[in-house]
Amino acid sequence: MKQKIPETANIIPSDFVIIGGTGHLSVRKILPALFWRFLDKQIDKNSQIILCDRNIKSPSEFFDNLKQHCSEAIKKDKNNKIIWEQFLSIIKIIELDVVSGEGHLELLEILKANFDEKRPIIFYLAIASSLFGNSCKFIRDSGLNVPQSRLVIEKPIGKNKETAIEINNEISSIFKESQIYRIDHYLGKETVQNLMALRFANTFFENQWNNNNIDHVQITVSETIGVKERIAYYNEYGAIRDMLQNHLLQLICLIAMEPPSFYEADQMRDEKLRVLKALKPIAENEIQTGQYRSFSDELEEISNTETYVALKVMINNWRWAGVPFYIRTGKKLSTKASEIIITFKKKPHDIFSKFTQDTQDNPNRLIIRVQPEEGLKLKLTSKAPGPGGMRFFPSELNLSFGDTFSDRLPDAYERLLMDVVRGNQTLFMRSDEVLAAWDYIDPIVGIAKKQEPQLYRTGTMGPEDKILSLDGHKWIDPKDELK
Repeated sequence: MKQKIPETANIIPSDFVIIGGTGHLSVRKILPALFWRFLDKQIDKNSQIILCDRNIKSPSEFFDNLKQHCSEAIKKDKNNKIIWEQFLSIIKIIELDVVSGEGHLELLEILKANFDEKRPIIFYLAIASSLFGNSCKFIRDSGLNVPQSRLVIEKPIGKNKETAIEINNEISSIFKESQIYRIDHYLGKETVQNLMALRFANTFFENQWNNNNIDHVQITVSETIGVKERIAYYNEYGAIRDMLQNHLLQLICLIAMEPPSFYEADQMRDEKLRVLKALKPIAENEIQTGQYRSFSDELEEISNTETYVALKVMINNWRWAGVPFYIRTGKKLSTKASEIIITFKKKPHDIFSKFTQDTQDNPNRLIIRVQPEEGLKLKLTSKAPGPGGMRFFPSELNLSFGDTFSDRLPDAYERLLMDVVRGNQTLFMRSDEVLAAWDYIDPIVGIAKKQEPQLYRTGTMGPEDKILSLDGHKWIDPKDELK
């Protein structure tokens, strides 16, 4: 099935001002996403992209580097080389220092040329959170915080609740909450969107979605890469603050939340907030940290920072009481995968026990693959065809998005950036969500500091499990489920 962009998905001409515009995040994620949207004509030549940075190198050198990260899009069609040149024509690069304000006149001049009260101005802060406050003051002092201005900020928002409050206070003193878009790209992934559709657009799963029917949930976000150039950042934040505080908690919220009355921003965020506030505090035997064996060799100084974390999460409400959520994330693991596995309870009585015991060993499972090979799988037990009595084998219903949709699946940033232009905050975090997440994470960081991270070999799935085995469970390897 080839997807066509509906007319209702078109956006009005907009100004994208990326502060930190020549940096890592902009080059690898933001600009390629905007180019894909330009190819699909959601963004046209009447929009403009303004890249602001303190130290601008050669523009031609920058565009050559950017082109490498857009090569998939350029190579997709022979006409895309022409469209690439058209895309570059709407990009302007200026030197700007948000602390001193130097360069603001050039930015004002560019924005003034197309100023319209209905034309959104998107300020994307692709910089360290320590500069968010200065950037917002710069926008205010330059007279650019107008009603159609929108502010996009990346995680992590602070490194604990105290610093998150400081950052939120700085931002909210200048921008209204309705203007602020706290981005978590996991919420823009197609499979994560389908998780909501699976639950709330169908009856058969939602009726089973509770502690009467679900035994446990596993969430794995594993990466094969190491920390590389992010050594300084990872020394300060580690896996808990980098991945658990945002991506993993957001996935738990989407799995566990109650159905909102409407698919609307504040209703969705209200329900996610209720989940965060219902999380049971972690005990010391419910968290396990690890560090890949070559990690300390990569550091400028020996660090005790975790590159792997696993924990058992319990939710204190009627729907989920007694159902453990096992979550893990790590660097330098054997498989790159983001996967949610819902394991249903075994049937109360096996009428086929005299034929075989195999059916008891294969519980029904729903596998939600966020990446790669996005899709949904439902594990079932079926009868093997042919005579010879009742013989069973594990089977599956498989919805592979790659097989179903012949065209590429848009990247999460593409969807989220277009939502910012439309003023749709449904997939963005509210300030109270961020603070509630830190309420849960700060004590976990305290417990982790008392633990010595277990060393694990690169290319494995982390240290030997010390959490699931206590409950008689074991981790399900994503490699097995991705086949």
